[in-house]
Amino acid sequence: MKKGKLKSMTVAEASDFFDEYDIFEFDDVKEVTDMKFDLSRKKYIGVDIDLYKKIRSKAKKLHILEDDLIKEWLEEKVG
Repeated sequence: MKKGKLKSMTVAEASDFFDEYDIFEFDDVKEVTDMKFDLSRKKYIGVDIDLYKKIRSKAKKLHILEDDLIKEWLEEKVG
């Protein structure tokens, strides 16, 4: 496996990979000693499923996440 491949795996790919391999088989693996998270509070709201499907479709066409599209629209409306 190429060096750096582990960094670009999805969670599902990593899960499959580590079903086959042991992390200790790699010489350059280091223990994580410092992790930082930028957590912010969020409020989730309900959206009618038909409206959500339209939003999801529009977001796919724009190649962005639904959440990002909704945030963009709300920021335009409320500033």
